[in-house]
Amino acid sequence: MRVKPRTDEIQMKPMDFPDCTKIPSHTIEVVPRYAETDQSGVIHHTVYPVWFEMARTELLRVNGLAYSDLEKAGVYFVVAELTCKYKRPAFYDEALELTATCTKITSARVEHTYVLKRKSTGVILVEGTTILACVDADGKVRRMPEFMYPAEQ
Repeated sequence: MRVKPRTDEIQMKPMDFPDCTKIPSHTIEVVPRYAETDQSGVIHHTVYPVWFEMARTELLRVNGLAYSDLEKAGVYFVVAELTCKYKRPAFYDEALELTATCTKITSARVEHTYVLKRKSTGVILVEGTTILACVDADGKVRRMPEFMYPAEQ
């Protein structure tokens, strides 16, 4: 069993983080697996937040950041709020495009929007948002690291 170290036990080593984020939006392709569907082949409503996290992770990655490196540096993000508006169903084994956009960063939180489209037609299937709180290893709110802010702020 892995136990998170307490904040006072973390040895903050210098990491190679970029000075700022430069890419506000990123699109990933998602092809739904059978296990993500209900009995009628429609994607189950609980799957979309998982896909949102996949898109957020890749948005961080294209900005030169990785969740694992942030956690090693004592920076954690927890979902404080999530919305999901289901407009049309998505189905098993169809190519989808999910775009995550970082819309706002404050001193202790980051907001994202998500748009899921059917790749073949561009029809919007789902729209969503998340607000993530920036916390330390003990779960206490902490200041957002400077490198998380976009270049223009």
